[in-house]
Amino acid sequence: MIVRIFSDGQYRIPDDVQARLHELDIATVNAIDSDDEAAFSSTYAALVELIHANGERLSDDELEPSDLMLPPADITLEEAREEFTGEGLLPD
Repeated sequence: MIVRIFSDGQYRIPDDVQARLHELDIATVNAIDSDDEAAFSSTYAALVELIHANGERLSDDELEPSDLMLPPADITLEEAREEFTGEGLLPD
């Protein structure tokens, strides 16, 4: 799976990390739905950190089609309401 974080780049995510990525995606959407800014900040930061810690960053000249595109790490809860549709960003 290739994930693009806007303003950050693309990352190749290993299969064994995708389940945890999905869990954090659901937790992030739940935080948005409940208008819980602290939970949103925590879960989205954890999601981005998981990608950074476990993903292989692709070089800027190695463009691959992205399976998933995420907003920048500094997105606000208000901005996230427009990005996250309630179904999460990860494909099922």
